[in-house]
Amino acid sequence: MASGGWRWLRGLRAVGQPLFHGRALLVTNTLGCGTLMAAGDGVRQSWELRARPGQKFDPRRSASMFAVGCSMGPFLHYWYLWLDHLLPASGLSGLRNVLRKVLIDQLVASPLLGIWYFLGIGCLEGQTLDESCQELQDKFWEFYKADWCVWPAAQLVNFLFVPTQFRVTYINGLTLGWDTYLSYLKYRLRSRVRSSWAYDNLQTTASGWGAGHRQREDPAPLCCLM
Repeated sequence: MASGGWRWLRGLRAVGQPLFHGRALLVTNTLGCGTLMAAGDGVRQSWELRARPGQKFDPRRSASMFAVGCSMGPFLHYWYLWLDHLLPASGLSGLRNVLRKVLIDQLVASPLLGIWYFLGIGCLEGQTLDESCQELQDKFWEFYKADWCVWPAAQLVNFLFVPTQFRVTYINGLTLGWDTYLSYLKYRLRSRVRSSWAYDNLQTTASGWGAGHRQREDPAPLCCLM
């Protein structure tokens, strides 16, 4: 049974290996980024639906996340190739260059991708440039502080042990939770507004029903007097 499992894994490796070489690697990295970003939004929306049963799943929101994720894929593909060419390092012997890569990634790629994310989603969802820039100003530092808490350690492992052709796939494997957080950060105000509107509408409806109920009950004493 164990030998059968190993044969299955070797077969899976043989099928998947062409996806990580040549031009296919760029396609793999691009679609992987888009798919995982859309999946992260799907996870976040499922939480919102459980918290607010009246809310409906928004496929256009996930489609926007997919499109922006796909647009980031080629950048990440060539970014890691460039970093490895600029600062070649292998294992612990190249630790100094690995640490330099982590620092460059945090100071250059992370803020750039944060800006890309908020402006890209805003553009796809019809926000004006001023609205997107205001949202970026409001949320960027929260995003960037969270980024520093998560990605330096993850990138240290990436640059130390992961071969170049698998770097984006490794990042994509870790980003489901991160993309869920990005979806929360992007859409939390909208969700709160919807929730507040639903609550206010419920209160208004209840108040209206109560007033109507009292109006129906108020004439009763007059009828009795008659």
